[in-house]
Amino acid sequence: MNIKKRSLLILLIILVSAAFAWLYWGNGITLLSPNNLTPTLSEVEGSGVEGSEGADASSSTPETVILETFTPAPPTLTPTRTPLPPDAVSTFFLALDENGYSRLYAYAPGTLAPIRLTNGPWNDKSPALSPDGRTLAFASDRNEYWDIYLLDLASGQVSRLTDTPAYDSSPRWSPDSQWIIFDSYIDDDLDIVIASTVNIGETVRLTDDPASDQRPSWSPSGRQIAFASDRSGDFEIWVANLDTPGENRFQNISRSPNSQETNPAWSPDGMLLAWESASLADSPSVQVWDSAHPQALSRFVGPGSLPSWNQFGDQIAAAIREPNQDYLLAYTLDGFTSQPPVSIRPVNGIAWRSLPIASLPVTFQGSAILTPTAPFTTPIPSEDRAILLSLGDVTAPQPFLHQSVVPSFNALRQRAILDTGWDVLANLENAHTPLTAALDPGRGDSWLYTGRAFGINPLPLNAGWMHTIREDYNGQTYWRIYLRPQAQDGSMGEPLRARPWDLNARYSLNPTAYEQGGQPYEIVPSGYWIDFTRLARAYGWQRHPSQTNWRTYFKGALFNEFVIPDSLSWREAMLELYPPDILITPTIVIPPTRTLTPTPTGYRYKTPTPTPSFTPTMRPTFTPEP
Repeated sequence: MNIKKRSLLILLIILVSAAFAWLYWGNGITLLSPNNLTPTLSEVEGSGVEGSEGADASSSTPETVILETFTPAPPTLTPTRTPLPPDAVSTFFLALDENGYSRLYAYAPGTLAPIRLTNGPWNDKSPALSPDGRTLAFASDRNEYWDIYLLDLASGQVSRLTDTPAYDSSPRWSPDSQWIIFDSYIDDDLDIVIASTVNIGETVRLTDDPASDQRPSWSPSGRQIAFASDRSGDFEIWVANLDTPGENRFQNISRSPNSQETNPAWSPDGMLLAWESASLADSPSVQVWDSAHPQALSRFVGPGSLPSWNQFGDQIAAAIREPNQDYLLAYTLDGFTSQPPVSIRPVNGIAWRSLPIASLPVTFQGSAILTPTAPFTTPIPSEDRAILLSLGDVTAPQPFLHQSVVPSFNALRQRAILDTGWDVLANLENAHTPLTAALDPGRGDSWLYTGRAFGINPLPLNAGWMHTIREDYNGQTYWRIYLRPQAQDGSMGEPLRARPWDLNARYSLNPTAYEQGGQPYEIVPSGYWIDFTRLARAYGWQRHPSQTNWRTYFKGALFNEFVIPDSLSWREAMLELYPPDILITPTIVIPPTRTLTPTPTGYRYKTPTPTPSFTPTMRPTFTPEP
């Protein structure tokens, strides 16, 4: 054999060996190939797939699996900045409260007034835009139970992604739009579940921990999922690395035991992670964490909740929640306000993208032009002095309220019965309080005197049918009341996402709990709950801040008191019921009294010199005569 034939044979052997090596190691290479197609969930061995037929997410417990083949890693983490269409404008997709229900809106500041996208006697919340900006995922209870739905922005058609009795909410998209991750209430706590948008009905459970795992967010790389969890004892931000098996998959990245973190959101390039952080003494703020420096702590951007990135990753939108008012604004990464605050109704979710306004279909016009009927009729004020009206069968020390707020109270009472299944306002701790009845010290200007306030009976708090969550704003403490509905099958209410504040813990002989006026619950209570504070706000009732002594004085918390000021000051509200003379405070004059002259106590008088009671007379002396 000549040299030329021998060289060709050696080359052929090398090529055959390379081919066998490629076939042998091919599976490991294609898993990371950016061109590899994502397999279905049924191809993942032991994935715990649940089909749409016969699936019951509320009772089954899918196996936690290693999601090695979910989404291939892209060749780079820096996305290409695609030029925007000429008619594209910065558009917010918001979930806003209206008449006690949450509905989806589209809003472009300065260009497009808020347009209602959905409407009905149900709740639509937690909007999330697909990577291509064509589909809006959201959670809704329009079919009685909470499920994930998809809204096609081009046609306006709504399709259902999940269909189980379990509570499903907080959807977020995978980078390739083939999966949606969300939190689901399974086995009495929230866990993270992933659903396929290609094979409808197929789901896999990512977390199986007794802690509350919620608010997931999928990174643009496809290999990391951030979520909020209290598995460390406090709510912090955790990241699940899909390429890491076992318990080492989950890492705590916020590491802030003195604050509560939630609502994580990845930047479009996957390098930064924003979230909402709040402590007992501070209002919520937006924090940003740099994945290039994983050991570094997050940095403050600005006050706000529900952070949402724009598509270029250079601005973050957020909602500022005041006790009785919400605002929408946006920040640059340096903390400067790029979008001035805009007053909005209570917000339950934010998605942000620059889209052509013309792309909104005509099918939205029906919901957009609809004027919802007010939940109650406000009486026309009279020029005469206002009167107090009876509350009928309501039990209270004085079952009366101002004539202008009685329709709102009655409407709120009926709505609370509808949502909870029991009449929470049938028995009140207080309604109108006459001037002849003295309230507790420091409550001389209580709104109960005006007839515009009422106090819920606090007894359900001791019975476990009521929970209070502490919220601090600008140094003042407010409370959010949750009521337990009768139906606990998921058709009424939602699971709690935060630990309530145990006001009764001050009586547990724990010095720390006594000084703090209570303490947070050790775990999030199970079951479904109705946000009564949200309902009351929909009907015009505002919560009242606690007194400064609430930590040592239980009634000073005022957690159960609601008021309708109607833009009136306390004095103006009082003058609607009483003449001005009744508000004149008499000057207290102390009558003169006889003042005793104090006896000097100087050193000369410490040891008094005894004085005889009589002066002795000297005996006469006789001088003898010479």
